[in-house]
Amino acid sequence: MSSLTSATTPRSVAVLTLLAIDGVLCAIASAMFLPLRLGSTPFPISALIAGLVNAALVWAALHWTSSPRIAALPLWTWLVTVALMTLGGPGDDLIFGGAGVMEYAALLLIVLGTLPPAAVLRAAVKKT
Repeated sequence: MSSLTSATTPRSVAVLTLLAIDGVLCAIASAMFLPLRLGSTPFPISALIAGLVNAALVWAALHWTSSPRIAALPLWTWLVTVALMTLGGPGDDLIFGGAGVMEYAALLLIVLGTLPPAAVLRAAVKKT
């Protein structure tokens, strides 16, 4: 699989599309589990898990394309999905928010969700 170097074959386009969809699903799952608590203490472990999953998605995308810009597609779909979830819904429902530390849940999710895949992309750029 790593011998495929461009995203021009139908198989690589299909795989990269599925990885982009996985980025959206990761954003939804991480946002839904972000308010997780251990007793009365906030335990936003899904932000860290989102970063690890995003790094794995970018790493997998790098095996299907030699372009770091295309390999970042799962990360971009994840970021767009998280950004859309910060907006209010039709009934002014909010996904992110809460009291105390959870007021910064969206920021925590964005930072921890983007740093690991950014490191993977940076390593790929330095390697080339």
